Amino acid sequence: MSLAVNSYIKAKDRNNRHIAMWLFVVCAFVFAMIVVGGITRLTESGLSMVNWKPISGIIPPLNEAEWMAEFDAYKEYPEYQKVNMGMTLDEFKNIFFWEYSHRVLGRLIGIVFAVPFFFFLWRKKVKRALKPHLWTLLVLGGCQGVLGWYMVMSGLVDRPDVSHYRLTAHLGLAVIIYIYAFWIAMKLIMPVREHVPNKPVGLATTYVVLIFIQILLGGMVAGTNAGLVSDTWPLMFGQLIPDGLFANGSVLANMLDNPLTIHFEHRTFAYIVSIVALGLWWELKSDGRRSVRFAANLVVLTVLGQFALGVLTIMNMVAIPIAAAHQGGAIVTLSASLYLLNRIKAEI
Repeated sequence: MSLAVNSYIKAKDRNNRHIAMWLFVVCAFVFAMIVVGGITRLTESGLSMVNWKPISGIIPPLNEAEWMAEFDAYKEYPEYQKVNMGMTLDEFKNIFFWEYSHRVLGRLIGIVFAVPFFFFLWRKKVKRALKPHLWTLLVLGGCQGVLGWYMVMSGLVDRPDVSHYRLTAHLGLAVIIYIYAFWIAMKLIMPVREHVPNKPVGLATTYVVLIFIQILLGGMVAGTNAGLVSDTWPLMFGQLIPDGLFANGSVLANMLDNPLTIHFEHRTFAYIVSIVALGLWWELKSDGRRSVRFAANLVVLTVLGQFALGVLTIMNMVAIPIAAAHQGGAIVTLSASLYLLNRIKAEI
């Protein structure tokens, strides 16, 4: 009897490991998607594909005639007419590459998620309690594709630029999907207690939320090109608090639409995130569990590295390699925060 029980437990643990490994692979694809999406924005490539073809769109132009047809379609929209008039076909191919790569990655994520998911369901390897979470992830992935096209549509009307609200929502949903999948994967191989009423848990949870907000602010910066407002640090235009923060009417209007104010918000929030990270480290540096101390050290290293990348991005006028590293660094920093929260709540 005990042998049968032990075999069942081992099989269940093995299933959990397999599902966790699959979800970590999905997270890696989402990470790549976020970085490529950032590069797509940085290279102003997001409006190069003016049609949404969820199935047939995976096939790129294969000959000169197909390329010219794609280019001619692009010429019908404001970005070409108001910004890129006179662009050559080769120049168009360069921006097309990034948007195409971004969309193909989205489709690949769908396949990487859906195929193993239905296989695990078929083989009855998914616990009943886990099924709603995985179905939710599948639905969120579909919503993300629709939201991506909704974002692109905002730049195909009059103003040749996507709405920074829609861009931030698109980024935010990608990050939510990442958090959800990453947390589930960790719980499958490193179980946690759901209710741990102590100060470090609350502080670690707050830190995760603050990073998420900071990522959203980064989306607002990208969507308004606010990173180009100032190339100096720690001062802006020689001032700690620059003039013009509230030049566009109401406080809310400036916070949401004024590039100078958005840039300042993102900078200021970086200090808050860093201070909370250091507070977490101070609180946990003497914790009796080695894994918690390691995670706390990881949190500090990642947030300081991300802070440095942010400064370099500003001082180099949003150079694409540095800015892309900064966007990727945000997800690395977020991952470290989730790992710390898991270790604090660990059952053992």
